[in-house]
Amino acid sequence: MEISTHEADAAGIRQAAVITVPSLASSRAAGPDLLRALAILLVMLWHLPRPATPVFLQQLKQYGWTGVDLFFVLSGYLIGTQLFVRLARGQRLSLPDFYFKRAMRIMPAFLAVLAVYVLLPGLREDPTMQAPWRFLTFTMNFGLDYRVTGAFTQAWSLCVEEHFYLVFPLLVLILSRLRWQGWVLVLSFGVLFGGMVLRALIWQDAMTAPLAEQATASLAPTYLKAIYYPTYCRLDGLLFGVLLAACKAFRPEQWRKYVQPRWALVVGVIALALAVGAFHYPATPGFRGPILTWVGATVGYPLLSLGCACILAASLEWERAFGSWRVPGAGTIAILSYSIYLSHKLTSHANELLFGKDAMIGVGGFVLYFVSSIAVAAVLWLAVERPFLQLRDRILSRRIGPAP
Repeated sequence: MEISTHEADAAGIRQAAVITVPSLASSRAAGPDLLRALAILLVMLWHLPRPATPVFLQQLKQYGWTGVDLFFVLSGYLIGTQLFVRLARGQRLSLPDFYFKRAMRIMPAFLAVLAVYVLLPGLREDPTMQAPWRFLTFTMNFGLDYRVTGAFTQAWSLCVEEHFYLVFPLLVLILSRLRWQGWVLVLSFGVLFGGMVLRALIWQDAMTAPLAEQATASLAPTYLKAIYYPTYCRLDGLLFGVLLAACKAFRPEQWRKYVQPRWALVVGVIALALAVGAFHYPATPGFRGPILTWVGATVGYPLLSLGCACILAASLEWERAFGSWRVPGAGTIAILSYSIYLSHKLTSHANELLFGKDAMIGVGGFVLYFVSSIAVAAVLWLAVERPFLQLRDRILSRRIGPAP
C-alpha cells in the first residue's frame, strides 16, 4: 500500500520526537554514514598535532584535508536527494520549509561554538580571529589568511555549504519549470569546466614562483587564500553529489542497471589514484606530499570529487551487500561529525591548557585528542543539536498536523 507524503512526514516527525545517538545510528544508511565518519576522522587527522601523530599515519595525515571534499560530495547528495525526490514524485518544493530545516540543523551548534570563540578568547587555538560578522554572514572564507586570523578557520567549508544551501534550491525551482531539460547538462558542464578554468587562471595569476618551489610551505597561504578556500573554486564535490542524487531520483532504472557497486568502487579508486597523481605532478625531489602546482589546482579537485562520488554510489548499496551489519562506532561518529568538526580544534587547545603541551605527544596525545574531541562533541550534540532538532520537528508537526 502506498503511503501519502502527509502520513510519511508526520510519522517521521513522531519517530524523531525522542532522538538518541544509538537509535539514530541504527536507523540511518550504513554506507554513507561510514563515509561521513571517515571524512571527519580524516579532518581530525589533518589537525592532529604532529608530535601526537603515529609514524604509520604520517603519510595519510598529508591527505587529511580530503575529508572536506568527501563532506562536500555527501552534502551535495543529501540536499539533492531531499529536493529531487519530491520533484520526481510530482510534489511541490517549499523553500521556507527547506531553509527552516537547514537553519535549525546548522545554526544552533555553529552559534554556540562561535560564542565560545568570541567570549572566551583564551580557549582559541590561535589568538587572532576574523570579526564575528564575517562568520555570521558566512563570508570568512573569502580572503582568508590563516597566518593573520588563525582561529576557527575550519568554518570556511561551512561557508561554502551555506552558499550552496542558499542558491541551489532556487536553481532547482527555476530549472524544474523550464521545458528544455538540457539546461541541467549545460549548467553542470559549465560549473565543472568553468571551475577548472577559473582555478587555472587564478593559479597563473597568484602563484608566480617557479614550479620547483611550489611545495614549499611559504606558498601555502597564498594558494589556500586564492584557490582552496573561496566558494567559487570549490563546487566540484557539491556538483558530483548533486548529479549522483539526480541520477538516482530521476533515472532509477538506469541506476539499478548501470550503477554496480563493484564497478563504481573500481572507478572511484582509479579516480582517486589519478587525483593523487595530479596533486603530485610534477614530482619534486625530496618532497613526497601533495604540491601546489597548476595541474593539481586544475584537475585534482574534480578527480577527487569524482572518486568520492563513485565510492558513495557503491556505499548506497551497502544493505544489499552486507545486510544489517554495520562498522561498529561508524554511525555514532557520523551523527556527531558536525559537532566534532566545529569543536575539535577548541578541544585540542583546551587539552594543552589543562594538561600541558607534553600531554599532546605520542600515543597518549593521540588518544587524548580523539577521545576528548568526540566526548566534547557528544556534549554539544546533546546540549544543543538534539534539542533544536526536536524543536524543529515539533514546529513542523504542528504545520503538517497529526498523522491519521
